[in-house]
Amino acid sequence: MDEQTDRKRSAAARFGEHAGAYLDSSVHRAGDDLDQLTDWVGPADRALDVATGAGHTAGALLDAGVDSVVAADAAPEMVATTREAYPGVEGVVGDAERLPFASDSFDAVTCRIAAHHFPDPAAFVAEVARVLEPGGVFAFEDNVAPDDDTLDEFLNTVERTRDPTHVRSHRVGDWHAWLRAEGLTVERSRVVTKTLDYDEWVGNVDAPAERRRRLRAVFTDRPPGATELFEIVESDGEVDSFANLKLLLRATL
Repeated sequence: MDEQTDRKRSAAARFGEHAGAYLDSSVHRAGDDLDQLTDWVGPADRALDVATGAGHTAGALLDAGVDSVVAADAAPEMVATTREAYPGVEGVVGDAERLPFASDSFDAVTCRIAAHHFPDPAAFVAEVARVLEPGGVFAFEDNVAPDDDTLDEFLNTVERTRDPTHVRSHRVGDWHAWLRAEGLTVERSRVVTKTLDYDEWVGNVDAPAERRRRLRAVFTDRPPGATELFEIVESDGEVDSFANLKLLLRATL
């Protein structure tokens, strides 16, 4: 088994253990970002939600009137949770970098707050382009890193410490380059901040005490500029909340 395959299987198993927490997560179940992705998809006939997690985006697409919605995830438990929570959504177990669908199968593809777990994001984008029909829409959201190298390293260290399945939050320019390489045209692109309750954020992955201790140490030893950029709020020496950076974009094939 190669390193990427082993990492993917470990990540799928870890996420499967926490499917219920993701279903209830306030970060995932609602928000202006979810509304934006749904609006960007518009009147699609057949949409695919990649790395669906607990299915919030897939369910929102169905509620918005998309005729047929397929939710794909590498974790069977996530797919089962999605199908139970959102009747009418079709569930498929599949790898985001090797999607189990024929070319030109969908007129819309979404992926929300998941791609930082993908070992090969360029391969994921290539798969999106393959399964989209000409003129199809790709509505995407993920955590991104700032262009400053020090703050980039801080953010990714925080994310990997909290959740070992985190691979990397990439920069906006990386995503634009991967999309262009596959013939996708970016029509809308913006970076927003989303405030996270620290305890809920850590609790979503059921981080053990030792990992929580190391995470607190990373925040304590943060570099100049991190407090302002990530809007870190503390009380009594503990982090209450912080804001991460999220890229939202709409691209067409």
